[in-house]
Amino acid sequence: MPYVSSSWVRLPVMLAGAASFVLLGTGAANAHVKWFCAFDVAGQPRGLEQVLCTDFELLTGLALVCLMFGCLAEGTPLGTAILNALDRATAAVRDNSALIVRAVVGFFLVSLWNLGGIILTPELKTDIAWIPWLQLAMAAGLLWKRTLPLTAAGIVFLFGLAVWNYGAFHLADYPVFLGVAAFLALTAFDRTLFGQRPIDVVRIAAAITLMWASVEKWAYPHWTDPLIAAKPAMTMGASPELFMQAAGVIEFTLAFALIWTPLVRRASAIILTAVFVSAILEFGKVDAIGHSGIIAVLIAIAADDARVPATRRDVVLTPVYYASALMLFLGVYYFAHGVLYGSTYGIGAGMRGLPVI
Repeated sequence: MPYVSSSWVRLPVMLAGAASFVLLGTGAANAHVKWFCAFDVAGQPRGLEQVLCTDFELLTGLALVCLMFGCLAEGTPLGTAILNALDRATAAVRDNSALIVRAVVGFFLVSLWNLGGIILTPELKTDIAWIPWLQLAMAAGLLWKRTLPLTAAGIVFLFGLAVWNYGAFHLADYPVFLGVAAFLALTAFDRTLFGQRPIDVVRIAAAITLMWASVEKWAYPHWTDPLIAAKPAMTMGASPELFMQAAGVIEFTLAFALIWTPLVRRASAIILTAVFVSAILEFGKVDAIGHSGIIAVLIAIAADDARVPATRRDVVLTPVYYASALMLFLGVYYFAHGVLYGSTYGIGAGMRGLPVI
């Protein structure tokens, strides 16, 4: 029988603590850590054989059960009733979702202009004097539908500039910006991208962003040590290591849910919106500016009424796709880091220890 740590006995408490940790904003997204704590992207990550421990497998197993339960409930009269209620409650938002995204992105760009010295997100600093003015011009481009592609092009340009200055691995945290750019351009032209609606494109980009960020919680749990040290009660008796594992699993599961069935993804969007809004109360203006765009996107996702009825096949396939996404993001993260920074420690041993779900 595999060893189960004594702290696992307190699983309900630990999960509640992890959820509280997320809702307080100290771990809702890795960007919080990069904005408020010291970090080193090129530093040695924790080995995969340390990440993929028994506690991690049990946590992901529990998360998977929750996903399957939500998917199974979706095909019942109760699930249909919940979706109908969501449709009625979010009708006004749904009818104005594109306008809401444009308004919030405009607020975001004007705020960057006001702060100055920032490329898209707080930790990406620049001393190029014309970038704030470009961001102000991009905000003006959001006023008219025909100029939305210019703002989208500006976002892509700034993202590329950030890649040039900070590297592709660092910017892998932020594909949601490219999703927002695609949303704006597709909305302007009333087009889809290979059959994917604008909201679908930005939803997938948001999911990728958050799944990647969750891996960094497992790879670099020590980045959050100053926050846990300042607020030790948030762990509710769990060890910081187990607490960060649980926080990462919660975030990864909610992010994966964004690309799953309609009720599951809408519920996830609502929870994540609460996560990011709660974080603003803890971290203030910088957090409000930095996460304003993704909050607007999540609100639009929560209001999206597109439905493809969930089936038993979806329930059966949930473990397959969840496990595949988990292995993909872990594998790509560690492989890319090893290639770019030469830190391959733990990859071989860790991959042999991947959980079977």
